[in-house]
Amino acid sequence: MKMPGEFARHERTVICWPTRLSVYGEHIAEARSAHAALARTISGFEPVTMIANLGEGDDARERCGSSVEVVEMPIDDSWFRDTGPIYVTEDSRRVATSWMFNGWGGKFSPIDADIAIARRWAAHSGHDVRQIDMVLEGGSITSDGARFLATTEQCLLNPNRNPTMTKDEIESRLVTELGLPEIIWLPHGLSLDDDTDGHVDNVAIFIESGVIVMQGCADRSLVDHERLLENRRIAEQFDVVIREIPVLPTITYHGERVQVPYLNFYLVNGGAIVPVCGHADDDEMLALLADFMPDREVVGLDIGGILAYGGGGIHCVTQQVPAV
Repeated sequence: MKMPGEFARHERTVICWPTRLSVYGEHIAEARSAHAALARTISGFEPVTMIANLGEGDDARERCGSSVEVVEMPIDDSWFRDTGPIYVTEDSRRVATSWMFNGWGGKFSPIDADIAIARRWAAHSGHDVRQIDMVLEGGSITSDGARFLATTEQCLLNPNRNPTMTKDEIESRLVTELGLPEIIWLPHGLSLDDDTDGHVDNVAIFIESGVIVMQGCADRSLVDHERLLENRRIAEQFDVVIREIPVLPTITYHGERVQVPYLNFYLVNGGAIVPVCGHADDDEMLALLADFMPDREVVGLDIGGILAYGGGGIHCVTQQVPAV
């Protein structure tokens, strides 16, 4: 069995409703409106389920509208890319792999509900589950569905994840459980991505088998310029086609300095939903992505600022259920 590429057809998308006040504080209503807008947008391409914490379903239903299914389950946070199951498939079989979750290296608590949400969602959906005794978040990997898995050393080799495992042991487990024989170890995530310790979904994503889009940084004054160049130099050592997004918006939002990478987009059936933030290059980068993916409708959604303020982006709050 293999982890399909995100570009493969989905049965649906799953999102979680923002609930941790310590993340968004007084801006929680803005975050919920952003999640609702994202859910409605994706529902124009494929079915969407919103998981709301117990007692918050009515609020989610009112904001999301009738095109989005809402179910209530206990959750601690809204980053289902990282807490939800990572699916593997083979022909008509689909298995939800449930990895260990430790709050991004022990940074957030409580996490008891998020530890259980992958299994709860799979049970709710009638999906087979395989429990895996290794810490892994979905935002830390990207698959081309055939040969390659890409990740970052900054995240997976951080001692706050799997301190007793060597790099070779981590790689072997990824290959065994997700079915992709070659791992591309990129050195870096984004410089300001402290919460996740440098998830790959801010710097690289496969858009088809053997084709990877990478985040660049044309602004030489930023430390990310050299970091992302080094990522590209590593990727060039593999048999992949590289596309690059050259602009990395860095903005101040609600008093916080945040990065809003266009790379943190989410592929849906026939489309790509891209975070934008009112940057001068938004339209140009959306057009570039449309050139990279001519068979997809590229949609810019101006929620990048609030999601980055919360610690992530559009890709971070979504998780696909692959079709079989």
